[in-house]
Amino acid sequence: MVTLVVSTTIDPASIGPASVLLAMPGWSPGPSFEGVRSYRNGEVRMLQHDESIVKEDNLDTRWEELIEESVDNVIFLSKHTAVTNRPALTIHPIGVPHLKEGDVPPQGGKPGWAAPPDPRMGPWIRLLKKIAESQNLIPEYEITMEATHHGPVTSKPTMFLEIGSTLEYWKREDAAQAMALLVWEGLGLGGAAAVGEWDRNSAEKKVLLGVGGGHYVPRHMDIIMKENVWVGHLLSGYSLPMDDPGQSKVEDAKDIGGTWKDAIRAAFEATKTAFPGGEVLAHLDHKIVIPHLHHGNWSFKGWQKKAITAFLEEQHIKIGKPNDFK
Repeated sequence: MVTLVVSTTIDPASIGPASVLLAMPGWSPGPSFEGVRSYRNGEVRMLQHDESIVKEDNLDTRWEELIEESVDNVIFLSKHTAVTNRPALTIHPIGVPHLKEGDVPPQGGKPGWAAPPDPRMGPWIRLLKKIAESQNLIPEYEITMEATHHGPVTSKPTMFLEIGSTLEYWKREDAAQAMALLVWEGLGLGGAAAVGEWDRNSAEKKVLLGVGGGHYVPRHMDIIMKENVWVGHLLSGYSLPMDDPGQSKVEDAKDIGGTWKDAIRAAFEATKTAFPGGEVLAHLDHKIVIPHLHHGNWSFKGWQKKAITAFLEEQHIKIGKPNDFK
């Protein structure tokens, strides 16, 4: 079983960490296919291509078919953009489960799809914070997870490692060093034990499925940064589109249109797949802001919370409070 670390030559925030990683010991050239170059180091394969990082679909299954090696998980190195332009180092799962058939995903993926989240994400965001602290990148850089969003399509457990949020920071050598060190230490390439491997026999089996909140999931982050917390998909408010029932009373979650139910279902199933033997608990951010399908954004309202809670119960998805994830 191999880990694919994917980079692209058209993104400075991908070039930097990949270059630092490849300068570390143990790499040798690997096979190429369809314009994708590769390098080997133990059970890790660095893939480099020249396309948009979110558009090169199915690299995991293509690798398995053409190179005949089983892929365990996929890690992408990429840039992060934000309205605030604040420097940031981020980790997130991928998918666009809220889009319906016929929608055109703005940043890759396919409607209704969510990749299995890489189980390493929780342990790695905590490791990233330690690395950033040791390199004096905090408080200049924010260290955070992001909500589930964008492509490319994968079927193996996947996460994105991103440097934000402007060209100045995408090219920063210290940020590239931090991300490369995260991969190096996280995958155990230096000889120490790998970080964050899921053990279905462990006593720590509870997995956080984030529902609601903003893109940087601050209330979920309060829990994720505790030791031994596992994290799956994180559905921000914009991934829970709900039709406004207007003045009519909502007696049943089934009465509320929108793709919010499909998004929750897809995120839960993908998370369950990634954590065999785990107990997936939904953690609700009560400050949800959900985009209205026709009239812009609104704040989380009582009927929305009621509908989401009812749907989770109907789907037999337990709701966890912060102390449940200790």
